[in-house]
Amino acid sequence: MAHDLSLLASSGTHAVTNQVPPLEDYNPATSPVLTEALIREGGEWGLDEVHALGALSGSRQAQRWGELADRNRPILHTHDRYGHRIDEVEYDPAYHELMSVAVSYGLHAAPWADDRPGAHVVRAAKTSVWTPEPGHICPISMTYAVVPALRFNPELAKIYEPLLTSRVYDPELKIPTTKLGITAGMSMTEKQGGSDVRAGTTQATPNGDGSYTLTGHKWFTSAPMCDIFLVLAQAPGGLSCFFLPRILPDGRRNRMFLQRLKDKLGNHANASSEVEYDGATAWLVGEEGRGVPTIIEMVNLTRLDCTLGSATSMRNGLSRAVHHAQHRKAFGAYLIDQPLMRNVLADLAIEAEAATMLAMRMAGATDKAVHGDEREKLLRRIGLAAGKYWVCKRATPHAAEAMECLGGNGYVEDSGMPRLYREAPLMGIWEGSGNVSALDTLRAMATRPECVEVLFDELGQTAGHDERLDAHVATLQRDLGELETIQYRARKVAEDISLALQGSLLVRHGHPAVAEAFLASRLGGQWGSAFGTLPTGLDLAPIIERALVKG
Repeated sequence: MAHDLSLLASSGTHAVTNQVPPLEDYNPATSPVLTEALIREGGEWGLDEVHALGALSGSRQAQRWGELADRNRPILHTHDRYGHRIDEVEYDPAYHELMSVAVSYGLHAAPWADDRPGAHVVRAAKTSVWTPEPGHICPISMTYAVVPALRFNPELAKIYEPLLTSRVYDPELKIPTTKLGITAGMSMTEKQGGSDVRAGTTQATPNGDGSYTLTGHKWFTSAPMCDIFLVLAQAPGGLSCFFLPRILPDGRRNRMFLQRLKDKLGNHANASSEVEYDGATAWLVGEEGRGVPTIIEMVNLTRLDCTLGSATSMRNGLSRAVHHAQHRKAFGAYLIDQPLMRNVLADLAIEAEAATMLAMRMAGATDKAVHGDEREKLLRRIGLAAGKYWVCKRATPHAAEAMECLGGNGYVEDSGMPRLYREAPLMGIWEGSGNVSALDTLRAMATRPECVEVLFDELGQTAGHDERLDAHVATLQRDLGELETIQYRARKVAEDISLALQGSLLVRHGHPAVAEAFLASRLGGQWGSAFGTLPTGLDLAPIIERALVKG
């Protein structure tokens, strides 16, 4: 039999030709747009570490970790073999490898312990090049975002912030203060409320000793093996924010029961659970009745990571599409040399560059806001709400087009494109779906009207440089003044703010060929309804050159 198989394998009918080699041992940190943004936003000092993580990210080993973590989904164990309630989630060992790398490189809360200007920008860039599998980034992102909210209780922050910022990953379920490093999550949404967190019914009863007893449910609690959580619950004074550890200081398991894991479209490596609190113990963070203002900064930071994640998804899909086109021939020529494919690839590259520039600009604004820059805080308030809507909204069609570049091979799991495609819609839904993000853009203008002035001051830096951009900004300014219908038009408002910011960033800092193609297509009206409909006369060579995959 072995002899027969050998003959079959060597026969001409099984010769393998014109197949694309796997995309591995490359470095996503070589992306020019990311490197340029990192330097521009104040993170040049982190270039070496970003590049080192990128090299690991593109390695065969890390890519294999990503495949295994996604393929071997988490398993919920509600009870042990003797019938004791344990509520533990078992992950594939590859998941823990990914988490360990992410924590060791400071993708979690490490920037809060680093006073250097640009620390949050460097963290954003590192998160953006660590691409083997996106699901494990959920607890990493929440751990990053929890610190500002936790500081509303200085006593808790003093104890737990050093553990949150530690670069040691310890997945064991035990008393948080006995560990070298911890991770954090949050529980907000309930069955009846969704994004309307004020409709939550989980009750918090004071115990008289400073702690509270929580009773109720949560419909989505991701990464339930985190050590601590911020939870919204109704206290006597109204909706409030609480600190809830999985393991109590006396070593008992908190009464946080995992009912089931969600069977999701994608994001398979990340366990998302339904949780029941049946007399769980928690401590107040902030004031009673101020739960949403307390936790909103955590939400804003996770929204930044959603925007970064969508931009990362675009560059990842683009790299795979370009790599395929470089190595695959059709009709006697490599795909990358064929005019229509060049139109598609360049269009995908333009979208990825614009998304990355906006995401990194918001990371830069976050960094400056942390250091007390009020103008940047205002710009982030409106720019991040709009950018989260638009960049995340563009990720799904971008992933679909990138997958189509691989033809039938792209529809096969081995290519990695189906996983990318399943993941793409998530960032648009997480931390506020499209309508929530668009309406939050309006809320920013209503509650902090100064942010509108700051926005147009930012856009004014390119006034007079391009007629198409000037016309778009003028129309935007007029449309923001038509308040009677503005809620109906909220999505278009968020889109136009994002396009204005992207166009302005490209004109100021982008490659001229990319900037011209963006302005001609996105703002100049010379564009179809699908990628690959760029107008003629553009210089596509440098756009595609910037997208080539490098080691």
